[in-house]
Amino acid sequence: MRFWLLALLIPGVVFLLVIDGRNDYRALDLLIQDVYDNAMLEPAKVLENSIDFDEDGKLVIQPPFYAQVMLESGAGNRKYFRVEELVPTLSSLAGIETRELTGETMMGMPGLPRPPVLPESEGMPVFYNAMYRNDEVRLVAVWRDFHYAGMRRQVLVLVGESVDARLATRQEMWRESLFRDLRMVILAVLLVWVAVQWTLWPLSDLRREIRSREVDDLMPLDQEAVPKEIVPLVKAINHHIDLSREVLTRQARFLTDASHQLRTPLAIMRTQAQYARREQDVARMRETLDAIIYQLGRTSRLTEQLLSLAHASRSDPAPHMPVDLAALAREVVLLYLPLAREKHQDLGWVDEGASGAGGGVKPVWVLGSDAELHESIANLVHNAINHAGEGCSITVAAGSDGTDAWVSVRDDGVGLDPSLRESVFSRFDRGSRDKKSNGGGGSGLGLAIALAYAQRNRGTILLQDGDPRPDGGVGLCAVLKLPAHQPLGGA
Repeated sequence: MRFWLLALLIPGVVFLLVIDGRNDYRALDLLIQDVYDNAMLEPAKVLENSIDFDEDGKLVIQPPFYAQVMLESGAGNRKYFRVEELVPTLSSLAGIETRELTGETMMGMPGLPRPPVLPESEGMPVFYNAMYRNDEVRLVAVWRDFHYAGMRRQVLVLVGESVDARLATRQEMWRESLFRDLRMVILAVLLVWVAVQWTLWPLSDLRREIRSREVDDLMPLDQEAVPKEIVPLVKAINHHIDLSREVLTRQARFLTDASHQLRTPLAIMRTQAQYARREQDVARMRETLDAIIYQLGRTSRLTEQLLSLAHASRSDPAPHMPVDLAALAREVVLLYLPLAREKHQDLGWVDEGASGAGGGVKPVWVLGSDAELHESIANLVHNAINHAGEGCSITVAAGSDGTDAWVSVRDDGVGLDPSLRESVFSRFDRGSRDKKSNGGGGSGLGLAIALAYAQRNRGTILLQDGDPRPDGGVGLCAVLKLPAHQPLGGA
């Protein structure tokens, strides 16, 4: 992380400083040129104002002394000037090309280059670069009309200087600017490096704290000991710690429950096996073996339920695929018909939706895992068969109101007291029924498994009053409810 921060910030800062230095260089170049151009314009204006008519009507020029001083050449700064009268006089010089002009030099160096085009207004300066005597020069040109006693004359004033002084000044200032920018870049890089190191220091402390913890230390991290920018990260880590602690607690509880529930039937079967080995009577030995086989069946069922409960308690989300609840419920009914007939129960299916075009059952679509929803419905049906009592009726139905889809398993059996309908979802809770009277007595895991699978698929299970009994009581109705889903192209 530190490497990528530095790799992103330092080139960005350097790039911005380079762009800023380039802009400064351009601004500095323009400033130098403006300063030198203004200094060169002043003697041109003085020469322009020094021209006048004499008594004979001729143009004469009498520059003051300070103008001559300004036009004197110095070391590295050669000055050039020329004042010429344009002949013949034209109607206007505004915007005219100078190659069409002819004139007589009144003062200065003949052959000093004129500008390509004269400015549009009298007295307006125009600056340009040219070559004169193998010397690159910067010049300014100003033209003016003179009028006296009906006479009209036109004069062009040129003043120039070599660019050596400009270039030397520009290079010196550019060199100083470059050194200043380099110092700024180095300082900015150091500041960025120090800022990144200082900013990431709390993360280093956090890393050291996490690494120094014991393997079984699942206490949350202290959110007050880190900057507020890192608090979301600490909250996420604490959330993960809470999930891990919950998973470990769930696993420990599962192991405790499994060992407790399996220890008793295994001990019983061991005692029965020892008794059968000592028994000499074949008939009584068969009875003992039958008891062992029965106990093995119950233990096998308990083991399957424990494994199913462990699978249903996983924290990873269930796959979400379109599932037809009605079809699953019908499969479960067909699967458990033989078991219901053994207990003389009337297990049936009621289609509460309209029949399809082919006479089949109207689909009830949800998003979820078909295997997990099948297991949830199967546990509800098995729970009803196991606890409703012999001779009762069990009805399975499925339907949807567009928002919620549901599968109901209702019976007219012994029922369940409303005060116990929440607690029976706990593991190994069998409610307050008399197990011997109704032929039940399962492990108390069926509803817990059904609810766990329902919650993994964004659903829940509700316990309500079932069908009425002849004695005036009511049975139990378990409803699996999930969000409805309308498949693309579905009816």
